[in-house]
Amino acid sequence: MRELRGATAICGVAESELGEVGPGRYSLDLLAEAAGRALADAGIAKSEVDGLFTAIAGRGMSNLDAGEYLGIRPRYTDGTMIGGSSFVAHLHHAALALTSGACDVALIAYGSTQRTDMRRPDAVRYPPELPSYEAPYRPRNPITGYALAAARHMHQYGTTREQLAEVAVAARQWAMLNPVAFKRDPLTVDDVLNARVVSSPLTTLDCCLVTDGGGAVVMTRADRARASRKPPAYVLGVGEAHWHRSIAQMPDLTVTAATESSARAYAMAGLGPRDVDVVELYDAFTINPILFLEDLGFCAKGEGGAFVSGGRIAPGGELPVNTNGGGLSYGHPGMYGIFTLIEAVRQIRGEGGERQQSSVDVAVAHGNGGQLSSQVTAILGSEVTL
Repeated sequence: MRELRGATAICGVAESELGEVGPGRYSLDLLAEAAGRALADAGIAKSEVDGLFTAIAGRGMSNLDAGEYLGIRPRYTDGTMIGGSSFVAHLHHAALALTSGACDVALIAYGSTQRTDMRRPDAVRYPPELPSYEAPYRPRNPITGYALAAARHMHQYGTTREQLAEVAVAARQWAMLNPVAFKRDPLTVDDVLNARVVSSPLTTLDCCLVTDGGGAVVMTRADRARASRKPPAYVLGVGEAHWHRSIAQMPDLTVTAATESSARAYAMAGLGPRDVDVVELYDAFTINPILFLEDLGFCAKGEGGAFVSGGRIAPGGELPVNTNGGGLSYGHPGMYGIFTLIEAVRQIRGEGGERQQSSVDVAVAHGNGGQLSSQVTAILGSEVTL
């Protein structure tokens, strides 16, 4: 699939209003707001969109909902739903659709009012997925699965609670540089360790936020993207993989399918971890970045805890990770994957404000879905990488 390298690009990105938007707004409202802003960012009219990609939890036909709401009649549509990594997968699928001529302008869009929904008087919980062979053990999903992975990593490799907490602290330090991040107050390792335990060994501060928010990404073929009003971020490589759905079926609790998705993305891009300037990872829980830094090749298996220690992934550290504050401090509206793409593009464009890193030409955006189940890795690059 090397022919996909540099053939398409992201030319528009945007978020909707974030945080807690109030009871008068719903997921499609935020999706539409983000889509409108992303199209304006790209300088492309909504009428030109002919490829639509989305997934919304609880809406089984979200592409139909989005198309109707936006007034878009796509000739190519993709509602792939593999949890929080869906939108990075949509990037892959959009690149394939654009290069084949199946569409000319692809819009990837998402919205969620998960935080507000929890406060609605008529809130309805999603029905259980049946059959479930884990239900008799009364897991508190999804955190139970991630807690299992964290506990196994601690047992097998000696990873400490303090090292897990350092992931949350680094995320907060990045969020303090991001004016739209939901949590910007200072956070210490002791704060994380002394917070309420939700599922041992993880406390509330090891868990992602629950917020409202939407995001959108606009893609075209590279030749058109070069004429965009802002510098494009080219799709250099992308790879997908999934091995299990239920955490009980995960072959090894310390090894994710990101080993395969990243290998595919690196092979397409012709690059490796040493070429990457910034890393945007799906950090639903503090164990996630530790696992993904290992599985994406930034350190050896078992060394992730030591790798994140001493502020290495925080502002001023050796490897900038989750420069917007991530799902732990920036925001996590149900699914976070699309925001890894948005932040990666902003870093390549030099639009990161106080958190901007110098000379960013290669950025990794990595999505995760389910309970460490689906993994999708994308490598984006500036013009000089082509």
